[in-house]
Amino acid sequence: MTSVIKVLRRSRTGRAVWHGPDLADSDEWVLRLTPAQIDELEAALRVVRDRGVPLLKVSAGDFPLPTLAGELARIADVLENGHGFVLIKRIPVERYSRAAASTIFWGLNQHLGTPVSQNAAGHVLGHARDTGRTMADPATRGYQTREGLPFHTDGSDVLGLLCLRSARSGARTAVVSSAAIYNAVLARRPDLVERLYRRHFLDRREEQAPGERPYYAVPLACWYGGKLSIRYHRGYLESAQRFPEVPRLEPADVELFDLIDELAGSPELRLDVDFEVGDLLLLNNHAVLHSRTEYEDHAEAERKRHVLRLWLALRHGRDLPPGLWGDPHIANGSGSGGITPRDVIARQHTAAPAAPIACGDRHHPEF
Repeated sequence: MTSVIKVLRRSRTGRAVWHGPDLADSDEWVLRLTPAQIDELEAALRVVRDRGVPLLKVSAGDFPLPTLAGELARIADVLENGHGFVLIKRIPVERYSRAAASTIFWGLNQHLGTPVSQNAAGHVLGHARDTGRTMADPATRGYQTREGLPFHTDGSDVLGLLCLRSARSGARTAVVSSAAIYNAVLARRPDLVERLYRRHFLDRREEQAPGERPYYAVPLACWYGGKLSIRYHRGYLESAQRFPEVPRLEPADVELFDLIDELAGSPELRLDVDFEVGDLLLLNNHAVLHSRTEYEDHAEAERKRHVLRLWLALRHGRDLPPGLWGDPHIANGSGSGGITPRDVIARQHTAAPAAPIACGDRHHPEF
């Protein structure tokens, strides 16, 4: 056990560890599309139309990108082995119908991975916009509201967002390195680091299948295959407390969550992102946390904020222990919850007790 603790208390290094101010004036995480690359996207759109392929059936082969595919391969590497996020600027969505913009969004992402279900209804192409709901409703998800979303991760390898229309004000987006947060927790409160590896209970937000528990239990961190992966959503951790059978949060849990929130929002770590109309933001949920401020929308329905949303399983994503992070929205096999393209995103069927765990690293004999 002592050797395990030594590994858990080791600072992380590499490209996944970054600080916002160091990247603020850099373009290394930005791809600015050239006119030729935009022409290539539009040519691929015409191929889809000529073949009559339904949107959700479009594959990478149906959306040929002779030169841009190489850039997307580089982006996939940055997502998995680099900073963990990329901003593609600027797809001219104002030229296209919503169906055409959706096809470009879907087809481009097919070159990165496999779209997976985002909810219990099996939706694979989602829409982030204000529906008038609030997070006080336990069946509501953050992307359905205009409320501020604190730093968190989503349930897939990668989250893809394409901005079709921006809000009147607000909706400021920021990202932060999970590994940098980990190192900062280690420096400030090393006694709390091991708590990240315990199983914690998260609310399914009323999206469980019949007969399933309305919550699931997962660790917040895993060190496996030489990589640190972190998942964190304080809102779901806290709303799971509405279930009497879920163990109560301990004072040290609250201290850990407070510290993560403080560090994620600090100007020393976070990076504010100008997420504008036509921008495609890609985030690796294992490597970065993201947030969005509250926003005010336009009065006219046709001007209201609208962001297309995909959850992706990366084609060459990292190894994780099977079933490590149980996703409440992805069915085991087929059905309304979608399918699981690889074991990493398989559902958690049972809730384990909140005991310490360390994810074994096959490359480190200490485990």
